[in-house]
Amino acid sequence: MADSITRTLARIKADVRSFVADEQIERCCEACGHRWRERLFGPVATVHLFVLQVLHFNTAVRHLRLLAGHAVNAAAYCQARMRLPLAVLESLLRDSAAAACEGEGGGGGGGPGRRWCGLRRVLLADGSSTIAPDTPASRRAFGQPTGQKAGCGFPVPKLLGLFDAFTGAVLEMLCLPLFTNEQSRVWRLHPLLGAGDLLVGDRGFCSYVHLAMLHARGVLALFRMHGRVIVDFRPHRPHAGAAGRRGCKPKAGGKGKVKGRPRSVFKRRLGRHDQVVAWRRGQRPAWMSAGQFATLPAELEVRELRYHIPRRGMRTRVVTIATTLLDPLAYPKGAVAELYGLRWQVETHFLELKTLLRMRRVKSKTPDGVRKELAVYGLVYNLVRAVMVRAAQRQGTTPDRVSFTDAVRWLISAAAPGADVGDLVINPKRPGRDEPRVIKDLQDTYRKMTLPRKQMRRRPDLAKR
Repeated sequence: MADSITRTLARIKADVRSFVADEQIERCCEACGHRWRERLFGPVATVHLFVLQVLHFNTAVRHLRLLAGHAVNAAAYCQARMRLPLAVLESLLRDSAAAACEGEGGGGGGGPGRRWCGLRRVLLADGSSTIAPDTPASRRAFGQPTGQKAGCGFPVPKLLGLFDAFTGAVLEMLCLPLFTNEQSRVWRLHPLLGAGDLLVGDRGFCSYVHLAMLHARGVLALFRMHGRVIVDFRPHRPHAGAAGRRGCKPKAGGKGKVKGRPRSVFKRRLGRHDQVVAWRRGQRPAWMSAGQFATLPAELEVRELRYHIPRRGMRTRVVTIATTLLDPLAYPKGAVAELYGLRWQVETHFLELKTLLRMRRVKSKTPDGVRKELAVYGLVYNLVRAVMVRAAQRQGTTPDRVSFTDAVRWLISAAAPGADVGDLVINPKRPGRDEPRVIKDLQDTYRKMTLPRKQMRRRPDLAKR
């Protein structure tokens, strides 16, 4: 077992482009201003054990002594994790994403293998959640779902992830309170985007304010239209705030709103269910200051298009898109629709994190510890993705076809250091597959907690029911 873990750590450090090498960890610590003294659990040893723990499905701390082949003092290791700054792990996460993307076109440079219609990068943003241990600090930091009785639930941190569309590497994993509007925090992902990048997301990210903020950075956007936005593809149709065909005007005090009319101004038609309109600046969101809102343009040209999904297995048959990809020749409607289909890969990425790597429930009992644990989950996820990219190159396929589970198994089994990635399982294409979302095995047969455990101990009659 000791020899196995030695080979695993050697492969992590050497074979996968120095993924978490000693020099890289020390360089990130120095860049973040972290000072340390040489001890048994310094930053290098702590990060390696942390990665090892999460790679083995976030195993118990006491299991590390068996994996590492030597005694690991649980208290000392936990204290070392507390000393390690969160900024160091976040820096390692970003470096690991660049390393995972190198095989698909050169990291930030965006080589040919990662381009879409001449764009440098395509990034996917989406939200999810996890479950943290029930401690007072985590309850205050993250909150609990409504309807839960005091002492009968768990804190639920909300996650906001940014993924590379073609490699699946995670660039950032924000940990937020449960009841947080995604648009009020998505600006924290913007510094990771460069001019010419394309951000793809669901309707929760679609708003004039978000599109205008991305446009100011030179970042293109592709979002599904929010359900409350009225879209009309008739050429030269009236809009809210303008007189209709019969000269009708909005009522006084109505702020230019007319029921059933879109707020956007028609500009030009590009094709069937494909047009360019002008979105106008509306009300200022509560999370944005008045000074920041005043810097946004009064109007922004947006392309609206709609397409149908004929395949089985899709819950949505009609999809309406809002994007700043205005050129119909460079970005045809069919290509835009196909690109938005990549957004569903985010669900697969979160499934792999939460189900296969068991990130659905974290173990740290402090808010800062939860954030560090999630950062290491992203680090390990990028490690697996880097293996999948190299296996895809070796086997002549794309990374999304390589089995994630088989890549994890290969990393854990760890053949001789220095050997290249072996042949991994390639998942077959199953277009149009439609499976009922049910399970056969009946799990969780115990009753749900309705009172705190202390109160139930005092009431044996409740515990026996």
